Amino acid sequence: MRNESGESNESYQARTLHGRHGLSSADWGHVAQRARPWIEAVRTHPAPFWALESLLQSYPISSPEGLALMRLAEALLRIPDDATAARLMRDQLGRTPFPLWLGGWSAERLQHVGLPGVLNMARHALRLLGEQFVFAQDLPAALARAHRNRQGQPQLRYSFDMLGEGARTAADTQAHQTAYHQAIELLAARGVPSSPEEGDGLSIKLSALEPRYEALQHARVMQQLVPRVTQLVDAAARANLNLTLDAEESERLPLSLAVFDALARHVAQQHPHWRGLGLAVQAYQRRAIDTVDEVIAIARRQRLRLMVRLVKGAYWDAEIKRAQVLGLDDYPVWTHKDHTDLAYLACARRLLAEPSLIYPQFASHNATSIAAVMHMGQHIPFELQRLHGMGTGLYQAIRQSTDATAPPHPPPRPPVRIYAPVGAQRDLLAYLVRRLLENGANASFVHQLADPQQSVETLLAPPQVQPSAPAHLPLPRDLYGPARRNARGLDLCSPTDLAAVQHALRTLPSSPEVPPHGPQDATRAMASLARAQPRWNATPLVERCAVLQRTADALEARLAEFCARLVHEGRKTLGDALAEVRETIDLCRYNAQQAMAQLAPQTLPGPTGEHNELRLHGRGVFVCISPWNFPLAIFAGQGVAALVAGNTVAAKPAAQTPAVADAFAELLFDAGLPRTALRVLHGPGPTVGMALVAHPLCAGVSFTGSTAVAKRIQRQLAASEGPIVPLIAETGGLNAMIVDASALPEQVVDAVLQSAFGSAGQRCSCLRLLCLHTSIAEAVLTMLAGAMQTLVLGDPADEATDIGPIVDRAAHAQLCQHLERLERDAKLVARTPMPPNLTAIHGATHIAPVVFELGSVAELREEIFGPVLHVVRWSGSDAGDDDGVDQLVEQINALGYGLTLGVQTRLDQRAEHIATQARVGNVYVNRNMIGAVVGVQPFGGQGLSGTGPKAGGPHYLPRFCVEQTVTLNTAAAGGNATLLSAAHQYTAGP
Repeated sequence: MRNESGESNESYQARTLHGRHGLSSADWGHVAQRARPWIEAVRTHPAPFWALESLLQSYPISSPEGLALMRLAEALLRIPDDATAARLMRDQLGRTPFPLWLGGWSAERLQHVGLPGVLNMARHALRLLGEQFVFAQDLPAALARAHRNRQGQPQLRYSFDMLGEGARTAADTQAHQTAYHQAIELLAARGVPSSPEEGDGLSIKLSALEPRYEALQHARVMQQLVPRVTQLVDAAARANLNLTLDAEESERLPLSLAVFDALARHVAQQHPHWRGLGLAVQAYQRRAIDTVDEVIAIARRQRLRLMVRLVKGAYWDAEIKRAQVLGLDDYPVWTHKDHTDLAYLACARRLLAEPSLIYPQFASHNATSIAAVMHMGQHIPFELQRLHGMGTGLYQAIRQSTDATAPPHPPPRPPVRIYAPVGAQRDLLAYLVRRLLENGANASFVHQLADPQQSVETLLAPPQVQPSAPAHLPLPRDLYGPARRNARGLDLCSPTDLAAVQHALRTLPSSPEVPPHGPQDATRAMASLARAQPRWNATPLVERCAVLQRTADALEARLAEFCARLVHEGRKTLGDALAEVRETIDLCRYNAQQAMAQLAPQTLPGPTGEHNELRLHGRGVFVCISPWNFPLAIFAGQGVAALVAGNTVAAKPAAQTPAVADAFAELLFDAGLPRTALRVLHGPGPTVGMALVAHPLCAGVSFTGSTAVAKRIQRQLAASEGPIVPLIAETGGLNAMIVDASALPEQVVDAVLQSAFGSAGQRCSCLRLLCLHTSIAEAVLTMLAGAMQTLVLGDPADEATDIGPIVDRAAHAQLCQHLERLERDAKLVARTPMPPNLTAIHGATHIAPVVFELGSVAELREEIFGPVLHVVRWSGSDAGDDDGVDQLVEQINALGYGLTLGVQTRLDQRAEHIATQARVGNVYVNRNMIGAVVGVQPFGGQGLSGTGPKAGGPHYLPRFCVEQTVTLNTAAAGGNATLLSAAHQYTAGP
């Protein structure tokens, strides 16, 4: 986004921060003078080989060696079976000729050792690596190590972080809660410090204490999480310890502030003299300065002195991707490292200005940031912080240096607190990889400090406002280049955006009852459309494309309204409704872009004296039959593709969702589509739909629905007299996810919840069959069962609802029959509790998510359209080959469907091997299996799952066309004048 002067919003915002940090050129000269000897000392005495700085310099994360290190560090120690661990070793050793984690041994030497020996060596090496970044395995060992370290540095302080993934289940929550309480008890047993600032403390993650720590679960968080954290606050206050809430992702920031405010109110009432409550603030968030102001306001309101840990930030890559996926107007984080540094300094200045309300804690490994803070904070109490395992050389240089810029009686050096992760080796994995990613980027100071190619002067330069966005990082709206804008989205985690959708839900008028059409209406419509088709086909391509572009713009302007329509009529949750409207916008723009590129006349090569041109035209009247599960996106996607190709369209939407279809048709008409080019006919498929398909003027059919209905359409078309017409069918699937022993269980569970139960399981792409490797099956199923207990069934108009109702009573009854069979023939694994108050919502057609275990893949014989997941177990060969997974893929292929397949593995070669062997249209590796993006993941299957071509892909539009080649003999009138004229200059004499 740009302001009226043409400057990007980020640059404008950074410019305001440049003025707020208050450092002049002269001040920065003092900062650089202070930081220079630190940098020179670090470069004179480089960190040891195992230090993070050295690792990142020798093996950058962008290199094959660095990637291999990250993969092994993240996965090897937690893989339970040696066969899979050995596969991972082979997979990653293929990336690099010299495995650094094995001491630089050559591949030939490793072969002599044998794979079991190599595996043991690698595990041992990774444990040693882990010890460099994890302070201790448990808190007693951590306290003992901290005591030893303080022998030479009495001012050294620690903030202990009990390592662990965010909670997925109530059991996870209880385990983390217990660990935090025990940590406080152990710290308290060492004696009460004179002040929280002077003693050790604890860092806690709110997402570890609540499985649904999400903005849309605000009420649940305040009711369930706040009391849990309050107990920890009370214990820390009694012991006079400091307790800091760690930072979370940007979409959780308002929620974190709400929780922090509630805790501050409690402290003001119960522990008014305690000064140990703290919050981490991420400077890389563009709301950082506002966050600092809000914390100061809370402190002033509650008459407290609070701690603030200012960090640069984590999860930058995830923040960027989320903004792109949601189509947000801008990024929530700075895209330039300089801007993050400017924000850090501005926040530091603001924190230092309120010493009675804030005790600042500056966490940084950037020499100039530290020097700037020390310059700004003279005679103001604050502390510095660093991560254990990082910045040791820099902080040693700071501690040992003399300050030439200081006055005759300089203030004492600020104390240093070490952020010290504590936990078991398997808990270090995600933490270690995150540290590598954060600090391995080329722009990071840690990376540049260790890079001899970066001059000292470059490192000492002040951060500057960058006038334009990085070339490699377009704004989310420009993700697909200048030819197609990404559909604008809403962030439902934003109170403002959520309020817009809620307003539309309240104010949308009730849809009038749509009367059904009959077979005679279908006959008349086909005749009328056939008469109109030549004229529409003759409309210039650029004008047909402009209709789609204008329709996309109009839909984008009415985004909230159409979300509300989908919630009311399609029974979609807010997130599903928003995603479908954006998909529809993308389909309009993508098909317009593809039409201009593919459907324009093409000149073909040929002999001189001829002009050959390939032209594509509409086939005639296309019949488009769309389902209820995507009443807007599929209805629109079929229709606009047929229309832009030059066809007129007879569209029959699902009987359950007529009003959504009519509303979109009106958008097309308002955008300039002649009303004679599109007829929307409502009614049952067996009558209206089959009448359209059977009509002699039907020139093609685009159908999305069940395989059984697709086959009936196929038979009807085959029996019809006249031309052979194409059938473009996208049907259902028995979609599987293959999970091997190297997969991360937390990631698997997240993907399964979204893929199997999102949209109440009513997507054709939903996960139906979960194939778990035996070595991790119990752990994954236990976690999945616990996570399912946290899902919320309810009214889809409620932002907290995860699972809405089944579309109608007929579909609900069919699912109930299937569940009865499973109750009889399969093993129940888990079921989400059904709230007692759902009977009044949508006719009580909810189905609680449920998981059953089957004995084999072959037992799943029919497509199930609801939140029902089937599980089978599989195992590979101990010989180290892929016999087990090959057999599994063959069994999945034998089901006959081929729509989507999920693969969860850390073995790159295995993922590629499965994708090659599987007969499916879409393969998703290490992510969920739903939500294909137009032009990014073209969607469609094979076998019983459809005919192709893929919707939202480059081969879709030509299927709606007939081709014509026109050959013109340009030499017919007396000879080839062009050739003779061109040849004259070579044959004529002087």
